[in-house]
Amino acid sequence: QVQLVESGGGSVQAGGSLRLSCQYSMSHSYTYYMGWFRQVPGNEREAVAGVNQFGDVTAYADSVKGRFTISRDNDNSTLYLQINNLRPEDTAMYYCAAGMGKIRSLLHASEYSYWGQGTQVTVSS
Repeated sequence: QVQLVESGGGSVQAGGSLRLSCQYSMSHSYTYYMGWFRQVPGNEREAVAGVNQFGDVTAYADSVKGRFTISRDNDNSTLYLQINNLRPEDTAMYYCAAGMGKIRSLLHASEYSYWGQGTQVTVSS
């Protein structure tokens, strides 16, 4: 059974920072790649960032490169997303996701089998 629980969302002003966390629980967690996605009501879920099983390979959506940093701590079963220089367009529900096996891209939502409930990020101008 896979459980993903996000936290760390909130309301911030533009230019501010947040650190999102995703506590994960599954057998052999070191075999799962993981990612962050976000969604605005009425829009499709979009990729934000992904990280491989060992934390040494990452991928980012162009819109967040240089501002967002994904990392994982397998010893503490936690996935992080450090978000700096927040913009109003970053407002969304942010979801943690996990998957395993061979993948084509860390940024394809279809590659992920497990999803958390989400944490809301709201950025005001």
